[in-house]
Amino acid sequence: KEDLHKNLSVCPNCGKNFRLSSRRRIMQIADEGTFEEIGKEIKTKDPLEFKGYLKKVEMLKEKTKIEEAVKCGICEIEGEKAVLAAMDGNFLMGSMGSAVGERITLAIETAAKDKLPLIIFCVSGGARMQEGIISLMQMAKTSAALTKLSEAKQLYISVLTDPTTGGVTASFASLGDIILAEPHALIGFAGPRVIEQTIKQKLPEGFQSSEFLLEHGFIDKIVERKDMKSTIANLL
Repeated sequence: KEDLHKNLSVCPNCGKNFRLSSRRRIMQIADEGTFEEIGKEIKTKDPLEFKGYLKKVEMLKEKTKIEEAVKCGICEIEGEKAVLAAMDGNFLMGSMGSAVGERITLAIETAAKDKLPLIIFCVSGGARMQEGIISLMQMAKTSAALTKLSEAKQLYISVLTDPTTGGVTASFASLGDIILAEPHALIGFAGPRVIEQTIKQKLPEGFQSSEFLLEHGFIDKIVERKDMKSTIANLL
């Protein structure tokens, strides 16, 4: 396990990218001691009074030692100041409810206000069904906020990691000025089985992998984890 962590959670034998917590991701990307968190006070709500939802969230807080499925803040990346958001698949599979949407929106608005570039590391199972239409609304809200960032003429780099699916793919994950991805990441909206059943066709080999998306022009570059920080710094 220690060897794996030293190798940025990439298997030294087969090259598989293991999923990262938001904390570890920030440690890998932000210059040491520069990350200042924003939006920490934005917590999960239960608008539908969905049975067992808040209890599950409290259990996850205890287990993961984080408050929500995304951490946002201002940091430096090889000396370049930026706003960084890192989603966390350990917290309800990085699903987007009102708190996640609000934190992402705050990060976008902070970047627009302070005239800073924005980097979002996406990992998500999609919109959070326990919050119903409130979670789906986050797709429109984050997308609208990115329009303001574009009007402020600030760069947005979206980094797609395994998996990036559902409402996150259908909103801010796909709206980057530059879209990067980790190798062999699952990226899509609906799952392959649902698509096959809908269109009544067999899907091509490697469908919804970052390599397939690069080949078809949906992303700009696949970046190895060891090169991610320097690639982002060069782009900034």
